[in-house]
Amino acid sequence: MKRYDTYKPSEIEWLGEIPEHWEVKRVKEIGNVVLGKMLCNTPQPGYLLKPYLKSKNIGWIRVNVESVEEMYFSKVEMKQYKIKKNDLLLSEGGEVGKTCIWNDEIQECYIQNSVHKISFPKYVEAKYYLYFSFATGVLGGYDSIVNFISIKHLTYEKLNRILWTFPPFQEQTAIANYLDTKTAAIDRKIELLTAKADKYKALRRSLISETVCRGLPASEGFTLNETLTKMKVSGIEWIGMIPEHWEVKRFKSIANTVKGRNLELSDTYFENSLPNLSLEYLRNESVTFDTYCYAPDKNQRVTTNDMIIIWDGAGVGEILKGKEGFLSSTIAKIVVDRKKYNSKFLYHLRFSIEYILKMIPAGMGIPHLNPQVLNSFNCPCPPLEEQEKIASYLDNKTTQIDTILTNINNQINKLTQLRKTLINDVVTGKIKVTEVDIRSAT
Repeated sequence: MKRYDTYKPSEIEWLGEIPEHWEVKRVKEIGNVVLGKMLCNTPQPGYLLKPYLKSKNIGWIRVNVESVEEMYFSKVEMKQYKIKKNDLLLSEGGEVGKTCIWNDEIQECYIQNSVHKISFPKYVEAKYYLYFSFATGVLGGYDSIVNFISIKHLTYEKLNRILWTFPPFQEQTAIANYLDTKTAAIDRKIELLTAKADKYKALRRSLISETVCRGLPASEGFTLNETLTKMKVSGIEWIGMIPEHWEVKRFKSIANTVKGRNLELSDTYFENSLPNLSLEYLRNESVTFDTYCYAPDKNQRVTTNDMIIIWDGAGVGEILKGKEGFLSSTIAKIVVDRKKYNSKFLYHLRFSIEYILKMIPAGMGIPHLNPQVLNSFNCPCPPLEEQEKIASYLDNKTTQIDTILTNINNQINKLTQLRKTLINDVVTGKIKVTEVDIRSAT
């Protein structure tokens, strides 16, 4: 694609140069901004119960109407807060600047005080500013002006004063139509890849569940004689039938847990210190630790061979692989009796354990793990040698599936980045949309 012939400074700090013939205007000169109002949740004289949008309903490009709620609006004020077709909606708080266009997803809807709406005259293309606002958010244009106390806020006054580009109307329309076509094609590819990834994830879970409860297929090199292939009722609802020679044992007979403690933390390394194992650090390979601690109790030490279970908080019951460090207060280490059970086999069983534990957390406020439920959890127990072979088989199979999923996710990430770059470059004038581009896009 081509660039424009000449450029000039835009006066917009995050943007740089724009095409020579484009203008720069404040938002209030382009459209009419209205910030929603604080709503009343009790009936009052002269008030009507109406559906409304708040910031959580505003997504990038799309409106989420599945969780729309109702509150009371004054009949006198309703008109100015009512959303009309092609109004641009921006999140005022939280993830500031999330933007979408209203296209009558609900017959009648209003905004509350966490949402701005911008109504445009006929000579302004709303979709161009949908994409331009997306670029503003991605490139940091909103972050540079928000108020930040407990969460970010984009005030009515600041939004009105923001500088936006103002190409000729025909160019606004051409750019919007081109991006509609190109992003729809990219989105379709992402949807197909996401659906493909979901199928592989389901296959992965099904493979694990079937193998840890039924055993290895004979075709995979583990030969069972006719007696051993017989099945019996396990007595456990979620398992059903198991091989006749397997046992069922409670968790407490094959493993125990060591709860983490509150330790003195430091943001710099000191002698014998190790990372304090936060959930963010445990869950993500890309996250580096920045908090050190030390515990004299060797049981508090974790290695990459250990399993961690979340004891307190939103992820209660989730089982993770350990990393080098010391336990934090919200997690526990699972210590497996290796003479009775293979730890890798237990790790593959984790999805079933998590499912049961997450259904019955203890605690009224912050969820807490119920140790009685964990200790009473019935685990299928093949002979130890068979556990080892099952674990090895699943390690191999899940690694193959994980490699496929990594490749799919890499493709999705590249397409997502391509989408961002395309929008940013086109709406800011870095590349020029021509009639040839529009025809080829369709």
